[in-house]
Order: sequence, then C-alpha cells, then structure tokens
Amino acid sequence: MKKSPILLLLTTALMACGGNKAEEPQPEPQTPEGSAVYMTSRITPEALIDIYKALGVKAQGRVAVKISTGEAGGHNYLKPELIGDFVKLVNGKLVECNTAYAGKRMNTADHLAVIADHGFNTIGGVDIMDADGEIRLPVRDTTYMKYNIVGSHLQNYDFMVNLAHFKGHAMGGFGGVLKNQSIGVASRNGKTYIHTNGLSEDYRQLWDNIKPENQDKFLECMATAAAAVADHFGDKIIYINVMNNLSVDCDCDSDPAAPELKDIGILASTDPVALDQACLDLVFNHQNQSGDDASALKERINDRHGVHIIEHAEKIGLGSRQYHIINIDK
Repeated sequence: MKKSPILLLLTTALMACGGNKAEEPQPEPQTPEGSAVYMTSRITPEALIDIYKALGVKAQGRVAVKISTGEAGGHNYLKPELIGDFVKLVNGKLVECNTAYAGKRMNTADHLAVIADHGFNTIGGVDIMDADGEIRLPVRDTTYMKYNIVGSHLQNYDFMVNLAHFKGHAMGGFGGVLKNQSIGVASRNGKTYIHTNGLSEDYRQLWDNIKPENQDKFLECMATAAAAVADHFGDKIIYINVMNNLSVDCDCDSDPAAPELKDIGILASTDPVALDQACLDLVFNHQNQSGDDASALKERINDRHGVHIIEHAEKIGLGSRQYHIINIDK
C-alpha cells in the first residue's frame, strides 16, 4: 500500500529524532581537580625510574639533573646508588652550584672533593655550574629581585630534571623542588641575592643583610628565582621529590638531626607548586606513632612560615596548589 505524503513526512521526522523516544542527557565526564602528582611508597632505584616513566615526559638533549651534593659530614643526601641508574637512563649530568656560606662546598676545588667523597664520581661526577662565572635570568616578580643570578653553565643544558631531597631546612622551613631550583641553581652571589631579598649580591656580605623580620621576603624571592629557572627551560623540565631521611635539617648541614619521621616515598609532577604542596600535606596529615613522628618537622616548617614559598609561587603563576595523587603502586 502506498503511503500518503503526510505519513512519509511524519515517518522521516520520527526517524531523524530517533523515533518518539527522547534522548537522555549524558553526564559530563568527571576529571580530577588540580595538577597530577604521581606517587610511589617505594624508595628504590627501580621506583625512581618507574615514577619518571609515569610522568610521560622524556628528558631529551643535554640533560641537567639538579641535586644537592650534601655538605661534608652530612649523610642524608640522595645517594649515588639510589639515583645512578636513573641518571644513566636519561643520559644526564648531575649539576650543582657552590655555597654562599663558609663550608667545604664554598669553592669549586673543595666542592669537587666532597663530591668525590660522597661517591658521585661513580655516576659521572658533578658539573659545578658557577665554576666559570654566572649569568642573569629575567624574573616575573621584580618586587625585591631585578633578576636571578645563576651558574653560567646552566645555558649548556636543554632539559632539567629537578631531583630534590625533601626535608626540613633551618632557614626555609623545608626544602623541596622549589628550593632546589632557586637557592640550588643560584651561584654564590645569586644565593646571597635571594637570601638578602635583593639587598646584596656579594656572597661576602651574606650574613650582614639577613634579617629575621624579612623572612617572608626571602621566601618570596626563592619562589621568584625558581620561576625564573622554570621560564628558562619552558616545558623542558620535570620535578621529583624523594621523601626519605626526613630530618628537620637540610643536606647543607654537616651535622643534621636524626630523622624522627619514617620514609614516605617518591613523588613527581610537571607542576613544582603542586608537588611541594603534596609533600607538605603528607607531613602535616601524618598520623604519629612511636618511632614515626612528624611533630618536629611540622614545627620547623611552621616556625619558618615555610608554606609561604608555595603561596607566592602560585601567586606568580608557577603552578597550582590544587592537585590529585596518582599512586603508581596500585
């Protein structure tokens, strides 16, 4: 039987809209909030490689692996046997700068002796980036610093792996990737410039210009310096915090306090602000037990207003304090 034109038109319209059944609205896909921070509770050479691979960003070209070589007498720094396989995998060169304070790493010759004593020559040695001078990098925030002063060898690298040992710090409250990228990449004069919130860039005047009332300014200058290094490398930089040997004291201390908090793990991200925030949260949310107590480290961080470096880093656009953890052990 031949259908009428009206019936044909009605049938076509119904087919076009899926018959007479209305389509149900589909829910919006849920995405985690904030930056991705990868985590493993394992602290082994294999785990360090696993978390690097989880980031999905391949280190290419001339790769600088920024570490702290640790002051002579100290013992909490990242050991060559932990990081060696990873450094070889990325075909990287360990990099460091001399210190502004008087110690065994204040000049290149003595610093190289400490490096050898700590075993870093077994994985290729360390490039002291300010051994041949310094260069200036532009900064986003010129409130206190007009530029960032870093070791001149920084310009010899295409990619940076910021491989930090997360722990306490006598002046900053804590040290993570932000400190490792600011004070750690600065030359002796650059360290002074940051510590004195732009009042001096002569390492011989370091202690003459450090005032307790300027603590927040110092922390803001560290954030500013870290952002300058990030801007220098663009998207050619990744960040890793190793949370072991969690003393209240830094690796720059020749006689650090013994850790009271047990090892936590390795965390990594492409966002340094999110990464340091995640590590801080792990410390502050820690459930204390006998022999595993975060109280001393929390007190050190609070006493120095350590969180302010993260606050300012977010304010100047270096990253976000919002994050979500991706546990690669699961």
